[in-house]
Amino acid sequence: MFHIWRTTTVRTKRAVIGYGHIRRILPIPTSRQYRTHLSMPVRYCSANVRTFDTMLSARRAEARRSILVQVSSERSYNELYHYCSQFGTIESSHHYRVDGDADGDCHYILLEFSSSDQADAAMQSGVFSTERPGVRARSIFLWFRTGPKPKLIAQEEPKRPLAMIDGANPIGETELNSLLASAESIDDQVTVLHRLTKLNDLGKRLRFLAVRQLESSLQGMFPQALAHPFGSSVNGFGRMGCDLDVILDLDSRSGEPPDRNSRLVYHTKSTNPNERTQVQRQLESIGDVLQLFLPGVNSVRRILKARVPIVKYHHEHLDLEIDLTMNNTAGVYMSELLYLFGQLDARVRPLTFCVRRWAQSVGLTNHTPGYWITNFSLTMLVMYFLQQLSRPVLPSINRLIQLSATCSAQNSSHPVTRFGEGESEWAYTFLKNPSIYGSFRSDNESTLEQLLVEFFEFYSQFDFNQRAISLNLGATILKPDHSPMYIVNPLETVLNVSKNVNLEETELFRMQVRNAVWLLEAHGKESGQAPTTEPWGLVSLFGPKQQQRITPQMFFTKRMLNVKDIFDEVPVDEPTQYRNASVKNQIAAIHRAAKAEIHKLSTQGGPSRAGTNLEPRTTTSMEGTGVKLKRNTKRR
Repeated sequence: MFHIWRTTTVRTKRAVIGYGHIRRILPIPTSRQYRTHLSMPVRYCSANVRTFDTMLSARRAEARRSILVQVSSERSYNELYHYCSQFGTIESSHHYRVDGDADGDCHYILLEFSSSDQADAAMQSGVFSTERPGVRARSIFLWFRTGPKPKLIAQEEPKRPLAMIDGANPIGETELNSLLASAESIDDQVTVLHRLTKLNDLGKRLRFLAVRQLESSLQGMFPQALAHPFGSSVNGFGRMGCDLDVILDLDSRSGEPPDRNSRLVYHTKSTNPNERTQVQRQLESIGDVLQLFLPGVNSVRRILKARVPIVKYHHEHLDLEIDLTMNNTAGVYMSELLYLFGQLDARVRPLTFCVRRWAQSVGLTNHTPGYWITNFSLTMLVMYFLQQLSRPVLPSINRLIQLSATCSAQNSSHPVTRFGEGESEWAYTFLKNPSIYGSFRSDNESTLEQLLVEFFEFYSQFDFNQRAISLNLGATILKPDHSPMYIVNPLETVLNVSKNVNLEETELFRMQVRNAVWLLEAHGKESGQAPTTEPWGLVSLFGPKQQQRITPQMFFTKRMLNVKDIFDEVPVDEPTQYRNASVKNQIAAIHRAAKAEIHKLSTQGGPSRAGTNLEPRTTTSMEGTGVKLKRNTKRR
């Protein structure tokens, strides 16, 4: 079995751990004990590990049994619990808060019943407000209004107290650095960072509530409609506050053969022969449904001209940004592949979280799309690094395909194929094979600290100019084109995952990994060292001064002379200094020639400056509107 601890921070022998307002005391394993776990084969995988499909089914079932109720505060839980207990048994409850306006914050309690029928009974008991006009739509999002005053007799405490209070609030930067600084080693810091910043149970529940709302709103007309979450919300690499990516399939059973015995056939609307145009029109209509009818949905943006048409919207009750696409099954398969990598070894996810946090602190990644490295590209770099070690932590994808074929050769009804040769065959013979989760066990016993240092050292010497990274082979290949950074897409091997990254960002990445190696060596912490107030380990790596510590401009040579110095009058007391006498003579000659041309134009009575494009522009705003023109600015 995997060894799972709750969110922790290392003090000495014991640690105060918690999330939100929940606090518990748990013993923390020492570094020696952690290395002992690494040497145990059972640590990597077990027969009881949940597959990707099992995890999705369990989360969907939780959402089917749950409702979300807005309350005045967490103190309303006792009254809400006793009221909702009449509909069934409440298995768990979670509280979180969404930042509000001047009226105060909004508080919500998620209730999970023991069955979906009980949740439906609670939802069907709701009524519509006569004080708040709006479109009347039944959903799992309700609010708990004030009722009659309770009797003076004290009510008994709920049998199941709140499992979490303010559970959706991510940890602050100052508190995180304080907890990291109190750890005993860099290895413990990486572990603590992962536990404190990863997407918790409540965050996953809320995301599947959004999926359920989307499905239930469309299943009246499309009974087989399914919303498939993908990305960091389900692949095990999501952090608190991450967005939700959803792929909508209006007919999830379209590939199944029809019943030949039935003589009744549904009439259907003809579709546009251009699939892209059809998807754009469908997403536009679905965006209207989201905007007009679904409670909690606002700020709907339709980005239909992108390479992959998308609808973005915000859910105010869940405090969640959601991206909706259609007919993009590659995202689901990639999420399942990354989930598999994370399940094969317990060190994969903490190491990836640490690298992502470092990249964010030094300015390598950005929330908006652009020419910089994305979190997905960073994850691919970590996966490849773990594949190419002398004692690999992860196998190559082709090796996993071979292991899958070996484990289920006698039961497989589909031939094993490589990526790109058929998505359905690949999905059902490789990722859908439960035995693949126990087919590989690494004998690498390196700690997280050792792997982190080796990651930075490896990419500080990597030849991005000539080599491309292939996770399918677990090795490098010659670059097919001149992209500064080339990472082969595991699903579609003709595509480059990091095609958007330009040369400057690639060089910046190489400089930052070299700087990270120096920081870890210079600001390490020896065992038994006395406590110090100086930042060390990950605290020095993620420090606020990282943005100013190293920049590409530090490696550019300064200009010998600015262009404006050629035309500006140089004061006598501050003469311009030149490195070479010939350069000084050339500049003087250019200066004299330019003055002569200007004098010639002025004496010949050329056109006035007001009628030419020589007139300087003295305003940066549109006349009569007060709207300032937006200048082109760089990210840093």
